[in-house]
Amino acid sequence: MLYLFGTYIKKNKNLRIALTSIYGLGYKNTCKICNSIGIGNKKKIDKITNTQLYTIRKIVNNKYKISGDLRRIISINIKRYIDIKSYRGLRHKLSYPVRGQRTHTNARTQKLNNLNKNIRYDKKNK
Repeated sequence: MLYLFGTYIKKNKNLRIALTSIYGLGYKNTCKICNSIGIGNKKKIDKITNTQLYTIRKIVNNKYKISGDLRRIISINIKRYIDIKSYRGLRHKLSYPVRGQRTHTNARTQKLNNLNKNIRYDKKNK
């Protein structure tokens, strides 16, 4: 297994598919990375040379935000929404769907978990 950007990647997978297991890299981004290096579609990870691996690391570090950095940025944005008391921040705080999904018949799990949180909180305060 190859350890790359905080994730373990199996060596028998295709490079384009394997790179999508890194948080923040989708299929289109991995295709762009592979095309810029000149790696074919069917190339497996165990067939990659160290110089190609180094260039992949260099490109990803320069162009993309991945793993811990991306998660930190997302959590800071959510905290900012909550602090300015926007509608999205309120939905995040209540653990409801944020992007306009229906909640009358769907999102039962989120609503139930939120209800259980409030009940536990009320019992502690009594």
